[in-house]
Amino acid sequence: MDLKNHIREIQDFPIPGILFRDITTVLKDPAALKSAIDAMMQLANGLEFDTILGPESRGFIFGVPMAYNMGKGFVPVRKAGKLPGEVSAKEYALEYGTATIEIHRDAISPGQRFIIVDDLLATGGTAKAVAELVTEMGGIVVAQLYFIELENLDGRAVLEGSDVRTAVSYN
Repeated sequence: MDLKNHIREIQDFPIPGILFRDITTVLKDPAALKSAIDAMMQLANGLEFDTILGPESRGFIFGVPMAYNMGKGFVPVRKAGKLPGEVSAKEYALEYGTATIEIHRDAISPGQRFIIVDDLLATGGTAKAVAELVTEMGGIVVAQLYFIELENLDGRAVLEGSDVRTAVSYN
């Protein structure tokens, strides 16, 4: 299935001049959703890892079914203030300000091997922050898997040295 045919393009969202790639049209179509999850699982072929880690919220959409189907655990990465237990946090720069991500401290053991799964690789800022936090907590990031990559935003350059895999790419 050509998943690009199921990704809706929305002009001028969230601001004028941006072409937004909307995956809700993939998610609502049972065949496209299955194909997307299958494509993401294929990206993980050959990787040796213990657990899937996914940033809020679309990392959950792809990461949890992958974890279920692959017999792996799943660790959520949340925005600040959303996790109830003790957390490790990382603040990072956005285009217009900063954001903070958090992971439960007991979710990562030293030497534990992770793949990071998310919907989109754009500028790479969030992806880099997630990988750095995992590493700071003693985990090992084996690879980063994304449903969509916007190649013209060069997020891979920010993730230099990482094994980055994508299912659908746009120039």
